[in-house]
Amino acid sequence: MGNRSREVAIGLSGGVDSSVAAGLLKEKGYELIGLFMEIYDESLPVGKAEKHACYGPGEEKDLESVESVCKRLRIPLYRVDLRKEYRDYVIGYFKSEYLSGKTPNPCVVCNQRLKFGFLLEKAKDLGANFRFFATGHYARIRKIGGSFVLAKAVDHSKDQTYFLYGLKPEQLSHTLFPLALYTKKEVREIAKLLSLETADRPESQDFVSGGDYASFFQDADVKEGDILDEEGHILGRHPGIAHYTVGQRRGLRVASRKPLYVTKIDPQYNRIIVSEKSRLYSKGLVVKDLHLHHATRQDKPYRVKVKIRLKHEETPAMVFPKGNNRAVILFDEPQAAVTPGQSAVFYLRDIVLGGGIIEETVGLAGAASTADCLERTEPESLGHKASRCSVWPDDSGEQGACGAGRITP
Repeated sequence: MGNRSREVAIGLSGGVDSSVAAGLLKEKGYELIGLFMEIYDESLPVGKAEKHACYGPGEEKDLESVESVCKRLRIPLYRVDLRKEYRDYVIGYFKSEYLSGKTPNPCVVCNQRLKFGFLLEKAKDLGANFRFFATGHYARIRKIGGSFVLAKAVDHSKDQTYFLYGLKPEQLSHTLFPLALYTKKEVREIAKLLSLETADRPESQDFVSGGDYASFFQDADVKEGDILDEEGHILGRHPGIAHYTVGQRRGLRVASRKPLYVTKIDPQYNRIIVSEKSRLYSKGLVVKDLHLHHATRQDKPYRVKVKIRLKHEETPAMVFPKGNNRAVILFDEPQAAVTPGQSAVFYLRDIVLGGGIIEETVGLAGAASTADCLERTEPESLGHKASRCSVWPDDSGEQGACGAGRITP
């Protein structure tokens, strides 16, 4: 290859988004290579389904689509075997979290550990040469105060920054998101203009083909137990805590005159606790594995909007860092179904400030009290300073969509 600043590896999944991202870069003269992650392990099979999924036997069809796109765009393709890494770091994490009573988000782990980690390392081991890595994610990269930061895509309905909050500024400095300025409708129109076979391909809907991840668990892992109300009365039996998540209403296998919801999963005693909807609300949460992307925010409270799951509407809150990569987040208004294992991601307008993994809830449903969670926070940090928001410098610097502008459908 020639100009190093134009050498880009593009992660290709077989879907329309990554295909169009490759097409946009190719149209702008970037020197591309395609990277395809092989993750499906036949020793850990799952069933086939009509809907496309990230993990499943449909990977063969994904590869066919990727090969077609690479042939159409005339770019070389590297197939990168990540089956062991996927099994160890994504499925292994998924199983461990579920069995400990939490509801993990495998997409967060897959992006942080595999797509922006092992994929690039192993591709270089195979001889791939590139300076930048591009994907079909809907997200933007901006440069503020000399540092690269993650920001929401123009199409907020498709924004995927929730999955990417763990990316560090150094990683972002070598990353391109060509779909930053496009809507999903425009992406499909561009795919047709470029005669890509993925133009009408449906999106991935599930983590696992068919949505059934029971095959990940051994019989010894999943044991029956009691379903109780908050007073300790046994209401029924459950087939295993791995089948439940906080906020779940359907499939509880209990009879009640009022709707009941899962409010707590107790792995120590293998119990599911259910209650009425009002008991789902929490005043806040505690996060671990905290990623913060601005030095001034490491040791003082600050205001944010926080998203506690992908489809959750961000809500105003205060963040109280507590050291050891942990923080307490207190909502302005109580939020429903705060779920341990999911990610809480912090935003200031469109900028991602950071995030972490939800460890526990704070407040109304019998969790730790607000005072307990803040007992080690410095007293002065709870004064008037805590109500002020330390904002980013007013800097309009932005990497944009691969530095390439837009193609109008």
